[in-house]
Amino acid sequence: MTETLPHILVVDDDARLRDLLGKFLRENGFLVSAAADAAAARTKIGTIDFDLIVLDLMMPGESGLEFAADLRKSDDIPILMLTAMGAPDDRIAGLEGGADDYLAKPFEPRELLLRLNNILRRLPVRPVVPDEVRLGDVLFSLEHEVLSRSGKAIRLTDVEAALLRVLAERPGDILSREELSKLTGGAGAGRAVDVQVTRLRRKIEPDPKIPRYLQTVRGKGYVLRPD
Repeated sequence: MTETLPHILVVDDDARLRDLLGKFLRENGFLVSAAADAAAARTKIGTIDFDLIVLDLMMPGESGLEFAADLRKSDDIPILMLTAMGAPDDRIAGLEGGADDYLAKPFEPRELLLRLNNILRRLPVRPVVPDEVRLGDVLFSLEHEVLSRSGKAIRLTDVEAALLRVLAERPGDILSREELSKLTGGAGAGRAVDVQVTRLRRKIEPDPKIPRYLQTVRGKGYVLRPD
């Protein structure tokens, strides 16, 4: 079993600062992705389940404040806002705009680390993700996205592998078609997910017409129930 490291998205138009923050955070036990602006950040958020966003306030085009306010309409992911504007009114505007914390530039890296950890401690504990799941005589490795039977690989398309991984990371959880499409980065919308599920069942189920592992929950979506 593998405990997933916290995954942070750094959003800043300053490439040098993005690189420095990424290196520092990786050295201190985080997974890190980066985006240069709000548009790139939205794309990454649509495909990756981040634990926290480190967001620059002053960016060309859509500002960090505008991005945070828009994100709050649909997502409660924690936000730590970074800015060169450290006046009380600026901090209040940031917090009112959706930030969970606010740190003025220049800042001490150790303080950033403390603030990040303080935010993360308030989050629900992430479940431990299995390294692999067994489905009868079929084994799926989440790390390598490899499906096998008796040691012999079973070919998966990229979409099938992404879909099976999402389901395997949440065994027993019912996921709607919309959630599956979003979490796989576009495995297809609506009924297109049904097609991928049907194909997967042919590869993992003893009898695809009577699924034992990849089950349909009427009116709700799909659920994977490994052995």
